[in-house]
Amino acid sequence: MFVMSEIEHTLRLPPHLLNLPLNVAIKGELESLFLDKVIDKLGLCVSVYDILSIDGGFIFPGDGASTYTARFRLVMFRPYVGEVISARLKESTKNGLRLSLGFFGDIYVLVPLMPNPYHTEPDPEHKNGIKWVWEYMGENYPIDWTDEIRFRVHSVSYPPIPIEQGIDSEQNDSEEKDLRQKDLKPFAPMVITGSLDADGLGPTAWWV
Repeated sequence: MFVMSEIEHTLRLPPHLLNLPLNVAIKGELESLFLDKVIDKLGLCVSVYDILSIDGGFIFPGDGASTYTARFRLVMFRPYVGEVISARLKESTKNGLRLSLGFFGDIYVLVPLMPNPYHTEPDPEHKNGIKWVWEYMGENYPIDWTDEIRFRVHSVSYPPIPIEQGIDSEQNDSEEKDLRQKDLKPFAPMVITGSLDADGLGPTAWWV
């Protein structure tokens, strides 16, 4: 689930940080650049583990900051396909489930990857919510909001950053713009698709 990635990056060190030890100043700048950010194909950065080398210190004409090239290691969240992870329920809709690990919440279990057979029921505690219920040997096993849910990683994807499409001249009205913004979903640079359709997966309470 967590892996180490070695990266080299060139960065500017503002003059007000030069009173700090160089390693401390560089690490602080690296954390502001990479912490909680997704790096394409590498995963989500959760920590700057260590700094392997620092070179440079050049000050370019017209720039008061020093420029360094640092080689360092990051701790990345990058689960592999087939890995089994425990999460909590974040959303339950007709399209499936959305799960969260606390620090990462773009985990989706789509309908084809739900445990079979199943049926759905309205969730009275959540507006427009759906409760998924697994049917097994004449018994019903619901997926509740309090459950710890074990899923298997089906795929990990890094969607391209969307390019906003041109807006029709008729849509330039501010009210229509606001409605359009409400329909847009927040962009997720890393998406995990999970599966519950196997023995031992789903709410841990099912298997006690």
